[in-house]
Amino acid sequence: MKTRTRLLWLVLLCTSLARGADQAVITVTHDLALARPAETITVPWAELNRVLPGALLQRIAVKDAQGRVLPYQVTNVAPQAKDPKGEGIAYGELIFQHDFAAGEKSATFTVEKTETVAPVFPTKAFARYIPERLDDFAWENDKLAHRTYGPALAAAVDGAAKEVLVTSGLDLWTKRVAYPIVDRWYNKGHDHYHKDEGEGMDMYNVGPSRGCGGTGIWDGQTLHVGRNYKTWKIIANGPIRAVFELGYETWMANGTMVSEVKRFTVDAGSNLDRIESTFTVVGGKDVTVGIGLNKTPTDKGQEPSIALTPVAADGSFTQWVVQKANGALGTAVIVPVESFQGFAADDRNHLLLAKAASGQPLRYYAGAGWSKAGEFTTQESWNAYVTAFATRLKSPLKITLTP
Repeated sequence: MKTRTRLLWLVLLCTSLARGADQAVITVTHDLALARPAETITVPWAELNRVLPGALLQRIAVKDAQGRVLPYQVTNVAPQAKDPKGEGIAYGELIFQHDFAAGEKSATFTVEKTETVAPVFPTKAFARYIPERLDDFAWENDKLAHRTYGPALAAAVDGAAKEVLVTSGLDLWTKRVAYPIVDRWYNKGHDHYHKDEGEGMDMYNVGPSRGCGGTGIWDGQTLHVGRNYKTWKIIANGPIRAVFELGYETWMANGTMVSEVKRFTVDAGSNLDRIESTFTVVGGKDVTVGIGLNKTPTDKGQEPSIALTPVAADGSFTQWVVQKANGALGTAVIVPVESFQGFAADDRNHLLLAKAASGQPLRYYAGAGWSKAGEFTTQESWNAYVTAFATRLKSPLKITLTP
């Protein structure tokens, strides 16, 4: 009987070890009592491969503590190595999301190898170059869409009645729906999406301003800005996170030559995108960057009432723009408090100021919320969202990975 018992325990132990080799446990903790909806959890694939060797991006399942299968994404943002043996070692990051309820400070997930191929998850973050309209570049998630403009829009054509707009400002499109609309709206024709036909609308005015989150170099009195983006590069493209870069030509800023590369990280469920602007300054000196919100962001005839909320302690600046017919729009920019340098304005923009070192990325966040989407119907609700977002930035998630 003892021999049989020992053999049974040995079988159970071997089975348990075998199962453990096909599963990794991810534990995520944080220190805040507030709710943290749509938190994006990223795990370096090199670490996952160490715990779960041989895992392949299309043959895994990510599950929460209740055993529910979660959408996930595997990127090649920072490939670890070539993968000549097909062992799954050349990916960048595993990405998935979790809604932390108020008071929920810990959550556990498993990553398991599967025999079947994982499903294609719905796209909630997306970016692409738009040759259908000159050379726009557009991006969106389930909350909001944006676009900006390339050199073709800035170029005049002899003898042609063509729109010419020189700007490095960032545009936004408001949405009522969670599904992607960029392709649908561009296919509808340029004028159609200026009307809300049930999905949302292009109601935001950019012109030569900074739009919602564009940048320039501030010399204390004047904002020196670049032209339309020149180069683009998509690094990751959904379903949960889109990452891309836009490069800008060198321009003169108060006697100093400056160039810029912006890296955008667009996550599902977030009204604010993460933007990392790297300025290269001739001479290598530090600069003060002005991050703008357009002073006149509405269409003609909307008779806007604009309320501003600058909060130095959070490094945040919000607008709440009430319009005659298009509802109310909240916009915001946030910088980490260690970069924050104050507030200012020029003739076109309300500005949040931040310190940047040449060659080092300045991280900030920019975005919006529309009353007709139903989530932010008052200035107080928009400002509360931005305050909570800034609080979450100060208390990042802690992620551990075990067999």
